[in-house]
Amino acid sequence: MTESLRIALAQINPVVGDIAGNVGLIRDARTRAAALGADLVVFGELCVCGYPPEDLVQKGAFLDACAVAVRDLAAETVSGPAILVGAPWREAGQVHNAALLLDGGDVVAIRFKHHLPNYGVFDEARLFVPGPLPGPITFRGVRLGVLICEDMWYADVAGALAREGAEILVVPNGSPFEDDKPGMRLDHAAARVAATGLPLIYVNQVGGQDELVFDGSSFVVGSDGGLAASLPPWRVEIALTEWRRGTDGWECAGSLAAPVGRLENLYQAMVVGLRDYVRKNRFPGIVLGLSGGIDSALAAAVAVDALGADRVRCVMMPSPYTSVDSLEDAAQVAALLGTRLDTVDIRPAMEAFTGMLAPLFGDAAPDTTEENLQSRARGLTLMALSNKFGPMVLSTGNKSEMSCGYATLYGDMCGGYAVLKDVYKTTVFAVSDWRNHHRPQGVLGPEGRVMPDRVLTKPPTAELRPNQTDQDSLPPYEVLDGILQCLIEGEMSVAETCAKGYDEDVVRRVWRMLDRAEYKRRQAPPGVKITARAFGKERRYPITNAFTPR
Repeated sequence: MTESLRIALAQINPVVGDIAGNVGLIRDARTRAAALGADLVVFGELCVCGYPPEDLVQKGAFLDACAVAVRDLAAETVSGPAILVGAPWREAGQVHNAALLLDGGDVVAIRFKHHLPNYGVFDEARLFVPGPLPGPITFRGVRLGVLICEDMWYADVAGALAREGAEILVVPNGSPFEDDKPGMRLDHAAARVAATGLPLIYVNQVGGQDELVFDGSSFVVGSDGGLAASLPPWRVEIALTEWRRGTDGWECAGSLAAPVGRLENLYQAMVVGLRDYVRKNRFPGIVLGLSGGIDSALAAAVAVDALGADRVRCVMMPSPYTSVDSLEDAAQVAALLGTRLDTVDIRPAMEAFTGMLAPLFGDAAPDTTEENLQSRARGLTLMALSNKFGPMVLSTGNKSEMSCGYATLYGDMCGGYAVLKDVYKTTVFAVSDWRNHHRPQGVLGPEGRVMPDRVLTKPPTAELRPNQTDQDSLPPYEVLDGILQCLIEGEMSVAETCAKGYDEDVVRRVWRMLDRAEYKRRQAPPGVKITARAFGKERRYPITNAFTPR
């Protein structure tokens, strides 16, 4: 009977569709694990093709390439550690989300995902066929119960594995980050351990994929329900865990990573999401408008931390309404971050547009039309720099603005990526203040402050007319964000939101703004998912919508 086992947890950053590159990452991790003396290396869900592969799964050539890659990897396991990898797998004409154990030069066991998530950002039910309740896999005398990601969130799979004699539960994951998600994972893992009495290994991938970002945060929960090992979030890591058979089952010895607080997790999610979007799509860098306000200052700090100051170009585009404070604050932000700052005065563009349109506008009084021309002149300027020199335009709007349509289509909404798209304004302030006092591990930006204190304390304004502030058009952000969280994340009715203590007239006004802005959000760039209900794939509302809530 096997009395000990060494299992390595491989937290890697695959790229969707880059099968050869992902196989290279798997090989490198296996080599590192072998040097540590591992018997088995566990990787994340669908690591061979990257997660989520979406409709690539519907291409026969893609499935063929994944199968070839798996068999090539299997052939390399004649000696050294076995590997548990994930890949889309065709069997009897059906495609499954599979975990495959490769050992002794062959594919020795295959298990299919039983619960296919079909909510939020997930649509696996349209891509895969669910597998039956799995049985354990015998590996070198130890019965491993493999649950693929979603299978851990339900009791039936772990229960079936325990009844059939599993000794250790192993969970490969492609679990995207969202606020409070790390704690939810631990709670579900602890519930499975409590119900079965079996220890559980949880391995998650790390890195950004379009709007999703994966934090890693892999861990082991012992049979006593305690945390036996954990990997640091937000970085590639290989960690060895030592397992010994005790009188009450298998016991794990491993190292524990330092805990990471909520604001650091939110900031790192933005950094990793932007870094990988730029890197994986091969942009040379980014360009953004630096207004002197808090949104663009935070976006610039995230960009520098993700890419380095030499790959970030900031542009101040003053109008007649731009204050001296904003000019000074933008200059100081660029100086603190060490980025290039160009200045392009948009007054000639404003005059050209108003002159060009004067015969058509006639005696109509100036209104938001002229204000929007300013924003669109800025968007046009940034897009021209992007076209000429190649950097991606980074949009700087936040979730509070996107929710209410407080943004100019084809203006400040221009961009290839919106790093604050799922970050409420009150969170923008909290994260900015946190970054001014902390430098997270692994970033490329400076120690110390990244923006002057005045950026954090002055009233937010778009400066599109004299003495304008955001609160001219919106409720105070602490009220607005609370209402939006009820309506978006909570899917509450107007009555339920008012029961939280908010004024009914204000709630109905916010609901109308939220509803009417759907057409704008459909045309917005992608951005990092942070909350439990991000705009895009996760929240799909009709543009043409006559429903009026009570």
